[in-house]
Amino acid sequence: MKIAVVGTGYVGLVTGTCLAETGNQVICVDINESKVKMMQDGKLPIYEPGLELLFHRNIDQGRLHFTSSLADAIQEAKIIFLALPTPPGGDGSADLSYVLGASKDIAKLITEYKVIVTKSTVPVGTADKITAVLNENTNVEFAVVSNPEFLREGVAVEDFMKPDRIVIGTLDERARKLMGELYSPYVRQGNPIIYMDQRSSELTKYAANSFLATKISFMNEIANLCELVGADVDMVRRGIGADERIGRRFLFSGIGYGGSCFPKDVQALAKSAKEINYDFKILNAVMNVNDIQRKILVEKVKKYFNGDLKNKKFAIWGLAFKPETDDIREAPALYIIDELLKEGATVAAFDPEAMPNVKGVVGDKITYADNQYDALKNADALLILTEWSVFRTPDFDQVDSLLKTKVIFDGRNLYDIQKMIDCGFYYNSIGRKVVS
Repeated sequence: MKIAVVGTGYVGLVTGTCLAETGNQVICVDINESKVKMMQDGKLPIYEPGLELLFHRNIDQGRLHFTSSLADAIQEAKIIFLALPTPPGGDGSADLSYVLGASKDIAKLITEYKVIVTKSTVPVGTADKITAVLNENTNVEFAVVSNPEFLREGVAVEDFMKPDRIVIGTLDERARKLMGELYSPYVRQGNPIIYMDQRSSELTKYAANSFLATKISFMNEIANLCELVGADVDMVRRGIGADERIGRRFLFSGIGYGGSCFPKDVQALAKSAKEINYDFKILNAVMNVNDIQRKILVEKVKKYFNGDLKNKKFAIWGLAFKPETDDIREAPALYIIDELLKEGATVAAFDPEAMPNVKGVVGDKITYADNQYDALKNADALLILTEWSVFRTPDFDQVDSLLKTKVIFDGRNLYDIQKMIDCGFYYNSIGRKVVS
């Protein structure tokens, strides 16, 4: 099948590449000509494990193409995916200007029936708005489908190739048949394709992300309570996670959620509710808890140093919002760095992938180490902000020899409490006993 993907951000590029992997002819289009040239030259603009292999294979075998011409991309495509940004506006609502603008351009170019699919995360009613734009600009028959993505950064290729479910919102029978045919290779193991109306599909994505964000904020509240009553959040997590009604995933406490999805989607759903005079109390609490949690490690640091961080040096391990990605959007590390700098501290950081992106935002306000141990030299304490595997089993003797004092603040609960006692560190994590 011939497919066009409009937008080559994280979602668009993974979608286009994985669709090509099952034999489809895919053209990805982007207005950024330098980015298009980069991909035509076989260079990936993002870091995502497993993507590079499929990217090169499908380019080499002539199934994956890139262009800056929308007309060329959609000319022969049966299905056109919209994978465009929907950034939060000043009031928290999703900005649909990219999606609606592309829809208008597409309407003026199509000459036969097309299925236009929103892969971007969009508010309820967006499919209706796209339909209205298309109707205003073309007499050609079309169908608008909502097909939200459920890709986790770091395992996005696996999520696309072996999805736990595929959600398709359409009442158009031709579109339903085409989408079912397109996705049939991905659900051979029996995972469902769930068909529904467009509005339900659009809300499904927001509801899923908001529920997961709620689990994270709830566990962070439990962690804070654990510290006050002398309980261990890891024990609590294991105890409740064994209940199949709750499940084991998204129960790890830490320094708050970040990334391109949870902060934006929770905010957008709360704003959508507010627009129809519904007070979504739980989501407002989730956002408030997360705002506090992103800076909680700084409060622990200030307390340890008696409120004076001026001229203190802090080593940071981890800058991305999660491991196995270079994505720093809404990363807790950025908030923590900002707070430390405001207090007059200096920062040396290391992250396996995200340092170039952080440098583009923070610049030379901090220093960037060549490896995790170089960041420790003469630091007053180590702060762990992302749970990269490389940080899980460090050489603690080397850590001891490089730090000015044996102090670790662990925002991701990587280390065993007894191990830290044996190593003689002051160790302060989230929702667990403080080792001193």
